[in-house]
Amino acid sequence: MNPYLFTSYPSPMQPEEFVITEEEAGERLDKILARRYSDVRSRTYFQDLIEDSCVLLNGEPVKKRVQPKAGDEVEIAFRLSPELELKAEAIPLEILYEDDDLLAVNKSAGMVVHPAVGNWSGTFVNALLHYCKQLEVKESLRPGIVHRLDKETTGVLLAAKTTLAQQRLIALFSSRSVYKEYLAICVGNPGVCDIEAPIGRHPVHRRMMAVLSEGGRAALSRCRTLAFDGQLAVVSIVLVTGRTHQIRVHMKHRGTPVLGDPLYGSSAANQKYAQKLVRERQMLHAWRVSFAHPMSGKIIELEAPVPPEMAELIDKIQKRNIL
Repeated sequence: MNPYLFTSYPSPMQPEEFVITEEEAGERLDKILARRYSDVRSRTYFQDLIEDSCVLLNGEPVKKRVQPKAGDEVEIAFRLSPELELKAEAIPLEILYEDDDLLAVNKSAGMVVHPAVGNWSGTFVNALLHYCKQLEVKESLRPGIVHRLDKETTGVLLAAKTTLAQQRLIALFSSRSVYKEYLAICVGNPGVCDIEAPIGRHPVHRRMMAVLSEGGRAALSRCRTLAFDGQLAVVSIVLVTGRTHQIRVHMKHRGTPVLGDPLYGSSAANQKYAQKLVRERQMLHAWRVSFAHPMSGKIIELEAPVPPEMAELIDKIQKRNIL
């Protein structure tokens, strides 16, 4: 196990977030939710969530009759109900490791980890329910999930097959006792550095995260350039914390964005290398993971094969390496 303490991921119950618009201001919160998430089900469903404190307004529980103001922040944790259910789906998984308690897969690009608005099917959870028929669903929309990868990020993804294993794995991630190393292709050379910069919601573009001069949550990424051809770099990045979009935000802050990133990347570079990217997605891969098994304590070390299109570009960079 690497001697550092690494990777703290958001809780599997991390809610959906949005900001009240000018058009929504002054309207009842339950009505706003029912309209925004019309694909979820009824207004009654959201009233129940509000009453059970599954909906927060500016970080605080509220009543369903509250009328939020423009700019207020809403957090909502969806849960299962007769109106909203999970379905097992026969989706192929590339298994890296499996035992009675946990499963590790090499997640493909384009796969969403857990059901959420706009992605109620076709997710890793749907595949997991089909593969692990003994998995306990209860009220959670994220059974077995202990950490997440962005939709277009590939690589090692862990899941628990029992409730106890899930609880213990979540504790390992929360205590930063899981080593997780990513491989990225960046525009420019970040060198060898620690990027320690707090991350929070972008003050203007609310679907994005950003490095903030005030506020935000502490975030630390450790970077090491492995090869550089004068334009693109192959970079190893180890997360000490695990904030939303952390690597993508930190690399943008460094001035060396991840190639192919449609949200935080360089549009000029993305267009230049479009043919090599196959699809518009960030060249970011969860490469290596190591941790103490949640039940036996045995050290588990996993490595996910790099996707072919990314591996081909890495090979070309290495051949022209000028470091």
